[in-house]
Amino acid sequence: MAAKVVILHAAILAAAFVAAPAFAQTNDPTLTQKQIDCLGRTTVAGTDCDKKGGGTENGGNKPGTGAAAGGAVFLPTVIVDLFPNPPASGALPSPSNGASQPGGALNTPPPSPPPTGPVAPPTGLNLAAPPRAVAGEFVPDEVLVTVAGDAGAVQQIATAFGLQVRSQRQSRLLGGTLVRFGIPDGRPVGVVLAQLAADGRTQRREPNHIYSLQQAAGIVNYAFERIALDASQASGENVRVAVIDTGIDDTNPALKGVIADQFDAMPNVPIEKRDHGTSVDGLIAGVGPLEGMAPGAMIYHARAFEGGKSTMDVILSALDWAAEQDVRIINMSFVGPKNDLLGTACRNARALGMVLVAAAGNNGPKAPYGYPAAFDGVIAVTATDAKDGLMAQANRGPYVFISAPGVEMVAPSGAGSDVVTGTSFAAAIVSGAIANLIHAAPERSADDIEKALAATAKDLGPKGRDNDFGYGLLDTKAAGAAKE
Repeated sequence: MAAKVVILHAAILAAAFVAAPAFAQTNDPTLTQKQIDCLGRTTVAGTDCDKKGGGTENGGNKPGTGAAAGGAVFLPTVIVDLFPNPPASGALPSPSNGASQPGGALNTPPPSPPPTGPVAPPTGLNLAAPPRAVAGEFVPDEVLVTVAGDAGAVQQIATAFGLQVRSQRQSRLLGGTLVRFGIPDGRPVGVVLAQLAADGRTQRREPNHIYSLQQAAGIVNYAFERIALDASQASGENVRVAVIDTGIDDTNPALKGVIADQFDAMPNVPIEKRDHGTSVDGLIAGVGPLEGMAPGAMIYHARAFEGGKSTMDVILSALDWAAEQDVRIINMSFVGPKNDLLGTACRNARALGMVLVAAAGNNGPKAPYGYPAAFDGVIAVTATDAKDGLMAQANRGPYVFISAPGVEMVAPSGAGSDVVTGTSFAAAIVSGAIANLIHAAPERSADDIEKALAATAKDLGPKGRDNDFGYGLLDTKAAGAAKE
């Protein structure tokens, strides 16, 4: 019976990546409407298309953007997992429509509503904007839209544009109704986003991007010494820290009394992996032999990843829950493409006084910027080793803000403990250090903390802020002494 459940679960998750083969998927904004229509067809309105889809020099299928033989759809592979044993590609979590009660008490999140249907393919839809070029991995048959109006307006939009309402909920951080629309007829995501721009009730329109946790394969925890934090005096007592990550092993002794509350943003997906989230929580506020940077901190843990992957919809649900818990810090040890919905949520969380900390990414020196780290107001953390050398796999760029230990550190894991490496864990070290600063001076604002970290960091690499180390290595003692 267990084997059947696992097989069924894998099949359901894999199916989330598969787009309907009737139309080819493309992200090329230079295509004409005829070329878009020709993708995956032989004729359009009586006009012949060439056998390869027509309209481009290579038959309408640029590498990574078009359809392969048999109508299969390839997803762009911008994000690279750095797990020791990478999960099978295609595993996607299911989003949640759950909400929390005031005061942190959780409701059991209901399952996502079934797709509305049947859906009649629309005719005569105009493109209100050029088809968007969609960067990074994304769910190929979904879009996320913030809508001005009630459930009736949502359904009207779905009907007008031939879409399915797969989920909808009120978002505190986005300030409106967030709707996950399904595309049942295989239209490219970039085309649907351009079509939806014609309806003034759609405020923001984005792909349902896919994000990846930032763990690399891996001796004692040298972080206390390197960031100038006295382990005997370290404390984040009563500082609320939200962590958005995998599930956790809350029976691990290092997390005893550490977890204040939990939220599952993907309740329809069984928890299989707990190591990454357990390590991040432990590095921030672990107790016992594997003491974290800020013992006494209260962790509000949102499970939003499985198999190292999550979607924008799920992450936004976790962020909204975190914002409702009155946390001071949000740790985001994951990376994905730029998404305006995530940028808006981060900007509004920062406006509420929360300090946002994120992994810069483990995808190498030539990788694109990693988000949410690259958004303004988010502290982007890269990883260094015991000798203050930069982790070779780390992303580079002007968005990198600060460096912290993240190479070959011992941390709690689902199996007890493990040696971990990655900007995920460097971000956890910074979150723990900031919890110490807030514990010592609760009145310090997010802006003040960010300025203090930049002004007191130990310069590494070229003089001044650089694309590798940011402002340099975190110095907790100096940042604590810095005043407004």
